[in-house]
Amino acid sequence: MCMAVPSRILSIDGMVATVEAFGRQRQTSLMLLDEEVAVGDYVIQGAGGNFAAERVPEETALATIDYLSGVLADGLA
Repeated sequence: MCMAVPSRILSIDGMVATVEAFGRQRQTSLMLLDEEVAVGDYVIQGAGGNFAAERVPEETALATIDYLSGVLADGLA
């Protein structure tokens, strides 16, 4: 099973973005996206993945992050 993690784009250099999720930053490729993204947008990438799969609305990303934070806090992950 793969868990998708919403990550906020902090910077973009060509087809590589620096993204942040749960206080951790990492590099992810934007080459699989079918639409343009900008700094501040949220993208979904698989846990441990190196590729952004799609852009998601901020409201959806924040709701997902809130839910996942609760799951992690409860020790259910």
